[in-house]
Amino acid sequence: MDINILLALQEFRNGAGECLAEFLSKMTYLGEKSTSIVIIAIIYWCVSKEFGQYFLMGMCGNRIVNGFLKVTACIYRPWIRDVRIVPYGNSMETATGYSFPSGHSTNAATLFGGGAIRKELPRILRIFLAVFFVLIAFSRIYLGVHAPQDILVGSLLGLLVMWLISKLMRWIEANPDKDIVVMLTGIGIAIVVAIYASMKSYPEDYDAAGKLLVDGTKMAKDTFKSVGMSFGFLSGWVLERRFIGFSTDAPMKTRVTRLVIGLFGYYVVDLILSYFLKELIPGVGGSIASNFLQMFYIAFIFPWFIKRAEGI
Repeated sequence: MDINILLALQEFRNGAGECLAEFLSKMTYLGEKSTSIVIIAIIYWCVSKEFGQYFLMGMCGNRIVNGFLKVTACIYRPWIRDVRIVPYGNSMETATGYSFPSGHSTNAATLFGGGAIRKELPRILRIFLAVFFVLIAFSRIYLGVHAPQDILVGSLLGLLVMWLISKLMRWIEANPDKDIVVMLTGIGIAIVVAIYASMKSYPEDYDAAGKLLVDGTKMAKDTFKSVGMSFGFLSGWVLERRFIGFSTDAPMKTRVTRLVIGLFGYYVVDLILSYFLKELIPGVGGSIASNFLQMFYIAFIFPWFIKRAEGI
């Protein structure tokens, strides 16, 4: 049934020309992990520290849940399940890991869905965020890189996690001394997921030529990235709360300066330092360490710089 839906969309896509497909390719870009993280970092540093923490906490929680489900279900991508499925353009390049549930849909649920469910935001903004959320999720099946159940479960679980995170953040606000408990619990869950992903067995199916269709250890790479992200954010979040305490209540000129300097530093970390970490630390350790550094920079290192440079 799901393959038939994808084939129908593929036939429509091939007949409708590239206009809609190109538009949805831009939408799917907004659901990529790297894009979501940059947007959330800007919110955290320059717009609203409260919402930034909410989105960062949700991103880590959702990535862990998504990674756990991917390596548990071990469902192959649509074009592996049926050779008639031909993804659009270069969409396969960002289709990493197993298929179920959709990581892009989960990321979209974190940022756009997570904003849409916050009633304190203006209604028009919530509608705008909800539309983007739906378009990003739909783009994954329209481009042929996910099945309908992938985006449905990814979206619903993502929204559920964000609802729970909103409750958790309110609880922390009422019990500020419990942040270490939250950090240790989150890191503990991440460690369990990492051990599970590294020790479980993965399907070994071969094609007619005897070639392994999918390498499960490579598919689990996204899960280890998520573990590193959780370590980095949770440790940086607690350190920032207890020793830095920066504020986003700053003049517009200051916020723009933060955006430029903060993003420059992030890309130095992401493109240069993370590369060397992966070279120095082999295997999954490099993925965990590089993603730890990226999130630790966002949650603690740059806020520390803000406090030292601005005193805000």
